[in-house]
Amino acid sequence: MTNHAKAFNALGDPTRRLVFERLAKKPMPVGKLAKGLAVTRPAVSQHLKVLLDAGLVTLREEGTLRIYRINPHGVEVMRAYLDRFWDRNLAAFKAAAEMESDE
Repeated sequence: MTNHAKAFNALGDPTRRLVFERLAKKPMPVGKLAKGLAVTRPAVSQHLKVLLDAGLVTLREEGTLRIYRINPHGVEVMRAYLDRFWDRNLAAFKAAAEMESDE
């Protein structure tokens, strides 16, 4: 599976998306991420493992805490994938607009 496919697949789960969105606001340890979620702390750890494997988050240990944060490179991989479609559509729109102006 390609990197962008892993990333999109990882974000296909609503709980993982919520965890990802929380991390987009600021880096956090698992315990803080799990507060207010409808899943257990071990379940959040499993979701984080999927996000780590997909390259969407990174992990840094600070003493006994494991701090998770968004991986900008992983987000860029998804953006680059989507930009290809955006660029194609913009080029098609430009060509259509130019054809209309020539008529």
